[in-house]
Amino acid sequence: MTSLMGHSDPRALGAAQDRDVRSKAASIALWLLQAGAAAMFLMAGASKLLGAAAMVQMFDAVGIGQWFRYLTGGIEVVAGLSLLVPSLAFFAALVLAVTMAGAVATHLFIIGGSPVAAAVLLTVTAVVAWTQADNGAS
Repeated sequence: MTSLMGHSDPRALGAAQDRDVRSKAASIALWLLQAGAAAMFLMAGASKLLGAAAMVQMFDAVGIGQWFRYLTGGIEVVAGLSLLVPSLAFFAALVLAVTMAGAVATHLFIIGGSPVAAAVLLTVTAVVAWTQADNGAS
């Protein structure tokens, strides 16, 4: 910042540079989080769509039918890819967060097993949705 005397305040410039560095680091961290989540959802969705034995068995235990495995896999693949598109990341993260909330509930109340993986992905997608909310609103 320039004072009335025309001299720059180096502390103000340093503070602005610190904010820029932190902002850039936060942006990189968010992209890494989104890319990691996208990879996880692509793998999970592909295993459902390709009919991995464990997925077929799990959706049999859910009891709705195998069509639900295809629906869930399709949601995970499409929304996982959409996490990598800045204009779609907010909406993709919302859809995936709802999907993961359903997965946590399914593990807790229907099929048993640990809901930890789904809970972690729910948290990650909620963070992405929250940080991308400005992009979704515009």
